[in-house]
This record gives sequence, structure tokens and C-alpha cells, in this order.
Amino acid sequence: MIRKSFLKAIGPGLLWAGAAIGVSHIVQSTSAGASFGFELVWIIIIANFLKYPFFEFAPRYAGSTGETLIDGYNKLGKWALITYAVITVSTMFFLMTAVTVVTAGLFKNVFHSNLSIFFWSTLILLVSAVIIILKKYSIIDGIVKFIIVLLAITTIIAVIFAFSKSNEPNPEFIRHFSIKTDIAFLLALVGWMPTAIDVSVWHSVWTIAKKKETGYAPTLKESLLDFNIGYFGTAILALGFVSLGALIMYGSGQTFSSNGAEFAGQLINLFTSSIGNWAYLIIAVAALATMVSTTLTCLDAYPRVLEPTTKILFPAFNKEKITNKIHTFWLLIIVGGSVLIFAYFMANMKTMVTLATIISFLVAPVLAWLNLKVIKSKQVPDYAKPKLFLVILSWVGIIFLTAFSIYFLYVQFILDK
Repeated sequence: MIRKSFLKAIGPGLLWAGAAIGVSHIVQSTSAGASFGFELVWIIIIANFLKYPFFEFAPRYAGSTGETLIDGYNKLGKWALITYAVITVSTMFFLMTAVTVVTAGLFKNVFHSNLSIFFWSTLILLVSAVIIILKKYSIIDGIVKFIIVLLAITTIIAVIFAFSKSNEPNPEFIRHFSIKTDIAFLLALVGWMPTAIDVSVWHSVWTIAKKKETGYAPTLKESLLDFNIGYFGTAILALGFVSLGALIMYGSGQTFSSNGAEFAGQLINLFTSSIGNWAYLIIAVAALATMVSTTLTCLDAYPRVLEPTTKILFPAFNKEKITNKIHTFWLLIIVGGSVLIFAYFMANMKTMVTLATIISFLVAPVLAWLNLKVIKSKQVPDYAKPKLFLVILSWVGIIFLTAFSIYFLYVQFILDK
């Protein structure tokens, strides 16, 4: 029987899942299956396994200290918070545009619109910004659980139907993965699998916000259970999307379009060709709801984390009367910067997504190391510090991410010259 106290604690983990289940699943995982069949399943499993500690440390730190990871970085030293701020500001535009353009492609396709992807992307960002400014995000937040469940059910049903059809790939179109020629795709896949590591900071912020909202301080066990439900749920869905791509598109001669609207149509067709055309409306609603939720979550999170970061780094701004102004300032900066990037990358959705995910991969070792230092700091009570296994797994993950990043830079800038 589920304890009532856990029902009060649940939420941040599902919000995290709502942010994670987006481009990494709908675009990258499906593309992996469509291009290479089941060859990259082990990569997805390893990525989720090696990144687990760095995300788990967020609810562990927030649940045991009552503070966010932003506070934790600051207590390591200003250098740590500055490092986080620089990484966040330099990556947020690419992440925001990648998420928004996929959402825009779905809207354009589902509504059979003649309006451009640029128009839809800009409109989605502006409407989302208004929702956040008017503090109506709680309306979306309240249905995140329903959205995730709906997507999970439709994905599982589609995968079962796809397996039952036993589609055989055409040998003429079979393509095998090459770590040298396909390394950019591999980094893009791992970069946001299950999501970018900086989203761990968002989780810690949501955990503290949930505590203030409900007045209930969840136990560390409850916080970690909430996180694990969201984390392992996203991992299972990632494998589901890989399976759809592998069972329906792999070896068929079809490839995913770099055009946002065409990609959206191909994605929805994966489901309908497996389940049946009768499910089109359900699938379209599930996909749209998922990406809208992801877009809103991301756009809400960046100003939410940059506001306290700014106030700590610039004490002159640490005044209650200008708190909302700082939040609005960062919101407008993100929207404006994202719209400018749309103008340069809109012609090729895949290029935008790949660039965003590669950047996330390259900065991941730094954020992973910071999270490890924070959770081992003296601010964390001994009972809440991670066991030896998680610490060892963290170092294995940091070494893996660092070595792979160096290899990528070597291939890109030295080997091919």
C-alpha cells in the first residue's frame, strides 16, 4: 500500500522525467533504431547506468540538506558556481531551440499547417513565456503525470504490436555502426541520454520548491524513490523508441528527414503503422503533450536556476523587490537568443539537435565532477552520503565521459585533417 506521505513527496522525479522524455527519446533513440537496428541498445543502457549517480545526487543533496545544488556549488567556492553559470548560459540556447523545433514540427504536421517551422517555434516560445510570467505553469505541471502515463502506454502498445509483426530488414539497406564515421551521432545519442546532466540542478530546485509548496519534508528514502521511478521509467521508454525505429524502419530504405514537420509525420507513422490508423489521434495528442511539457519545463527551469545564481554571484541584485525582474530578464534572454538561433539552424533540424547534444556531452564531465564533489562535501550528513558503489560508479562515469570527449575531439580536429 502506498503511504500518504510518499504521495506528498512524489512530483520532482516525474517533472524530471517530463523534461527528459523529449528529444533524447523521440528523436535520438528512434533514429538510433531506424539507422542501426538494435546495435546501439547496449549504448543506451550503459549511458543510463553511468550517468545515474550524477542525477541521483540531486534529490540526495536536496533531501538531506534542504538546499539546491546551486547552494552546494557555491559552498564549494565561487569558482564552482561560476563554472556552472558559464556552462548553463553557453548551452541553454541550443538545448531550448532543439526542444522547441521538435515541438514545432509536431504542431505543423498534426495541424497540417502551411505556416513555417520558424513561426511555430517562435509562437510556442512566446506562449510558453506568457504562461510562465503569469505563473500558470502549475496548470501544465498538474497534468505531467497523465502525459507521461499516456506516452508510456502508447509506446508499450506500439512496441508489442511491432514485435508481433516480425518485420525483417532488407539486406540491401542494412547499415552497421562504425565508431569512427558515426561518432558524432553516438555523442548526440549519449549527450541527452537520458538527458543533459545540468538538468540535475533543476531536480534539486524542484525538490525544494515542492517542499515549500506542500509544507511536507520528504524523507531521503521517499525523495530517492520518487527519482528512481522517473529515472528508470525514462530508460524503459528510450528502449521502446529504439525498438520502434528498429522494427519498423531499419533496413527498409527509409531515413528520418531533417525537416521538422516531415520528421514529426514519420514519427507518428511509426506508431500508426504498428498499432493502426485508428490510434492516430491518441498518438498525436501524446506526442504533442510530451513535447509541450518538455518545452515548458525547460523554459521554466532556466530562469528558475539562473535567478538564484545571479543573486549569489552579484550580491547587489540580492533584493526581494527585484527577484521577479531577474527571473523575467533571463526568461526574455532565453526566448530572444533561441529565436535568433532558429534563424540560422531552422533549415536542418537534425543539425541543431546534434549540435545541442554534442555540446551537452562535452561539458558533462565537468558537471558530473561538480555533483560528486558536492555530495561528498561536509554539508551532506554522513547518513545521506552515497555508498562506495555509487562513488566508484561516479568515477567510472567521469572517466568514460572524459575519454570519449577527448576521442571525439581527436577524430574531429586531428585524425581527419
